[in-house]
Amino acid sequence: MPAAAYQSHILIIEDDKGRLEVPLDGPTYSIGRDPNCDIRLFSQFVSRRHATLVQIPNEDGSFSYRIVDGVPRGKASSNGILVNGRKLKAHDLQHEDKVVFGPNVSATYLALKRDAVMTAPPDEFDITLIGPNMIGEPEDG
Repeated sequence: MPAAAYQSHILIIEDDKGRLEVPLDGPTYSIGRDPNCDIRLFSQFVSRRHATLVQIPNEDGSFSYRIVDGVPRGKASSNGILVNGRKLKAHDLQHEDKVVFGPNVSATYLALKRDAVMTAPPDEFDITLIGPNMIGEPEDG
């Protein structure tokens, strides 16, 4: 029985407090300096509501994320966002995209595809036998 693949999404934040890995699976995330943000950034160069992550459904049933500068349909951040070195208002994130919010404040987006773990119990008769003649020094060849 083949296992279905799934995707996990991670945002790796680097700011004045260090490095933090944030697993993503929700529909939206607010990003900024405000203590009420879903993903809080620690830097004086970051706006209180600097950016928003929005989950985007894909045709195959999976999803990805779009980053939007500031608040969607609202105020943009003071310094904007750079995605892979380009200043953008919004961007559909791809694996390993780097988002810069300000000096020494950035995030790397990871979309990791993995095979689902098989949940069937192991076959109790699936064993490997090793004979004494199978253990020894490898031959130089």
